[in-house]
Amino acid sequence: MKGRQIVLDHINDREAAALMVDGKLIDFLIDSDAPRPGTIYRAIANRPVKGQGGMFLTTPDGNAFLRQVKGLSPGQAILVQVTGVAEDGKAIPVTQRVLFKSRYAIVTPDAPGLNISRRIKDDDLRDTLKGIAHEVMEESDMGLILRSSCAEANPDDIAADIQAMQELAQSVLADAEGDAEVLTEGDGPHVAAWREWVEEADVSTEEGGFEHLGVLDALEELHSPKASLGGGAFMYVEPTRALVAVDVNTGGDTSPAAGLRANIAAAKELPRQCRLRGLGGQIVMDLAPMPKKDRGSFEGSLRAALRVDGIETALVGWTPLGHFELQRKRERLPTLELVS
Repeated sequence: MKGRQIVLDHINDREAAALMVDGKLIDFLIDSDAPRPGTIYRAIANRPVKGQGGMFLTTPDGNAFLRQVKGLSPGQAILVQVTGVAEDGKAIPVTQRVLFKSRYAIVTPDAPGLNISRRIKDDDLRDTLKGIAHEVMEESDMGLILRSSCAEANPDDIAADIQAMQELAQSVLADAEGDAEVLTEGDGPHVAAWREWVEEADVSTEEGGFEHLGVLDALEELHSPKASLGGGAFMYVEPTRALVAVDVNTGGDTSPAAGLRANIAAAKELPRQCRLRGLGGQIVMDLAPMPKKDRGSFEGSLRAALRVDGIETALVGWTPLGHFELQRKRERLPTLELVS
């Protein structure tokens, strides 16, 4: 099917959302039993971790770990927000920099000022958005980011979104004292899809939509580590306990440019494979052979693909053996654990 489709359904009684473009699965979100990223706790400081500059916190969902702690004493209440998913046996990752994020607006209590997405270039529109923001926020000392989705939005919807996030922020910040408690849950897949997949699309909410619209067939492909790169090239994406190993192969193509073509195709495909498979942490790419002079072209393609990916990923660089390393934020649990 041509065009963009957002499919909202359930798998194994878990809420899930799929983004399809021209019949190809581009992104997939599924709920889990772990605390959702974006959840805000009133946590209680427990004990510092010497040598790591962090502290364990007590939350209703178990231990959390906060990095770069200053001036925090055991027993003190603190507001923190879940930033990702915890690895097996590890504490929930949290931050003190809480954000209140919606489709059009992000309220930033710890970062005053107004910022508008750089993707919005029209000066008249930027002035209009500034006017909306100042009218709604008035004399608030909290910060505000207006997202790129504002470019095509109704001004009344933008104003309502800013107001809702501001009121939520005020409510949470006013509730900072007391025992450990969940103050607000992170968004589930259906709300997250509305918040993040903002381009025009047909939306299906019918029960069984995953089966009828090809989502289940696309998910079935994830059971194999092999992903096609076109032209006979392919790569294997295999998570281990320590890292995600990516092996790129040219297939039957033995031409001089085959390695570069396969590696650039892998660079473009890797973010999608990581999103769909729910993979993060250390990623090591064993690329197809190519001259060192072509490394810049590969890195440029990878940066471009990650720029629109939406999940924070750092390009670490080349190893002495010629592998390429990345560090990707763990925002999701492995998909196959939740759909099997």
